[in-house]
Amino acid sequence: MKNKKVIIFALSLIFIFIMVSTFISSNKELKNGEAVVNYAEKFKAVKYVWGGESPSGFDCSGFTKYVYAHFGVNLPHNAAQQYKYGKKISKNSLKPGDLVFFGKKSNSIYHVGIYIGNGNFINAPKAGENVKITALCYMPDYYGAKRIKI
Repeated sequence: MKNKKVIIFALSLIFIFIMVSTFISSNKELKNGEAVVNYAEKFKAVKYVWGGESPSGFDCSGFTKYVYAHFGVNLPHNAAQQYKYGKKISKNSLKPGDLVFFGKKSNSIYHVGIYIGNGNFINAPKAGENVKITALCYMPDYYGAKRIKI
């Protein structure tokens, strides 16, 4: 009987530890994602420049590369290549800071942006436009999302 109580107590402690660790990890991910979004939003209205990866002008993958570099993450300057990084996230699990990708299949991903919450993402859309916030529902070809650890 005493051994059974010890086992139950030990299992209870393990359960509590797992729950607290999960909460702390989830809270840290959210804060990190919000930091990514806050930094990205500083570049709203920067003009689109094909091949650009600096505040003088961004293309889509140059923008995400630049933002994540600020947090010590080195992403390639190519949307399809960026999709190879991070943890795959379902659309209904998106959190601020997740990268969202567009294309018909993995080898034809043509656009990337940073999810900011409420169904919106920030991106460098195309020539003639500036970095801006766009609703996911207005973008065709949603392919998937990745969570990048910072």
